[in-house]
Amino acid sequence: MAATLKTLEGFGTRYVLSAQDDPAHGIGAAKRWIHDELQSYSPRLEVSYQDFAIQKGAHQGQIIRDVELSNVIALLPGTIHRDRFVLVTGHYDSLAMVRKPYTGEEQIVAEAVRRGVEEAEERRYLKILPRENDLGPLDFEATAAQSIAPGVTDDGSGTAAVMELARVMSQYQFDKTLVFIAFAAEEVGLSGSLTYSAMAKQTGMQIEAVLNNDIIGSDVAGNGQSATNVLRLFAAGPEDSPARELGRYVRQIGERLVPSMHVNMVFRGDRFLRGGDHAPFVKQGYAAVRLTSASENYENQHTTTDTFANTSVPYAARVARINGAALAGLALALVPPVLNWTWNSGPHKGGHIPLLTRGKSGYDAVLHWLPNTEPDLAGYSVVIRSTTSAVWEREVWVGNVTSYTMPDVSIDDVAIGVKAVDKDGNASLVSPYMEPVVPGSITPATAK
Repeated sequence: MAATLKTLEGFGTRYVLSAQDDPAHGIGAAKRWIHDELQSYSPRLEVSYQDFAIQKGAHQGQIIRDVELSNVIALLPGTIHRDRFVLVTGHYDSLAMVRKPYTGEEQIVAEAVRRGVEEAEERRYLKILPRENDLGPLDFEATAAQSIAPGVTDDGSGTAAVMELARVMSQYQFDKTLVFIAFAAEEVGLSGSLTYSAMAKQTGMQIEAVLNNDIIGSDVAGNGQSATNVLRLFAAGPEDSPARELGRYVRQIGERLVPSMHVNMVFRGDRFLRGGDHAPFVKQGYAAVRLTSASENYENQHTTTDTFANTSVPYAARVARINGAALAGLALALVPPVLNWTWNSGPHKGGHIPLLTRGKSGYDAVLHWLPNTEPDLAGYSVVIRSTTSAVWEREVWVGNVTSYTMPDVSIDDVAIGVKAVDKDGNASLVSPYMEPVVPGSITPATAK
């Protein structure tokens, strides 16, 4: 990973408008090197580009000319569930930014913000533009030295983790298909991940999980605070959303197999007023989370000081191990149990009803689920937690059955789920029981 980070740094600025045809510098050289490295790891890896374009004038005028870019994708086909996918991602583009002089409304905003916010915080929220030699005439001067955006932590660290995981994991085979992706154009509207997630939705890809690694190389924050054994995991809601269930899985399996690290789940989509390449997948309905250092150094992000010297390779390596633990577990595990029946006819066609009832007594929790079809199924575990708990608190092994009763347990007061376990002990993601949404059952006119 250290060698990868140094190489990425050596390309200089990997901004989307940087050189495409220079053999040693710019985003084009980085793209080709990442592709060729991935291809060299194993004949099992299917490496390709996903090309896309951003038009002139996009992203508040930052894109001054049409530009063609590429995501770099390495696919490790599964041996059983070839059409179920587990993704690990990072972005390889980089950016250095500078403030424009305040004018008009910006000046008013700046003065208002200045009254309650320190300068270091203020400049993160006011309008900023990339330092690039080929941006054309602007109202500031940019020298070649100023324009360099090494992007080692943001997000060379995520890219290095993705590549190292591809190198190691391609020496093995897994039941599901693993996909290793280095996105382009995260820094300009998440364009690369928007392209991929839209394609996935349109083609009906069964993506079970997306682990997005962005800024995983920082272990000392700008205020001197350091949490070298903590990794933040951001998971969007609601309570039992696909992202939250994936987050719980990553925390459990990651801490079990990498005990030197603690996964701190943060129940929001991303850092405050910020975003990343997992977001487009969440919007498409996929389970996607962001993994990020607990000790971000804002002073280095999007600047010339985001260098190898300011990046912690040992920390990034530990984060890569957590990714590896979760990816392997997910790719070897069974398909999550199906808990919902769908109405195929009648006025509520397309609605879901959960297989969770109060039983004959009216005071029990009676669970049902549809059977998994995999030959290596060992059985199922039922998990339970209070509705305010971040993680599952209890687990009951119920064996190879498709129903289970918990006497005197109120289904109103707890969250309940089921996971499938194979004969090697690999557990699937938890399928939580959720309230059904009955189409057309409540309208503004009838709701009370």
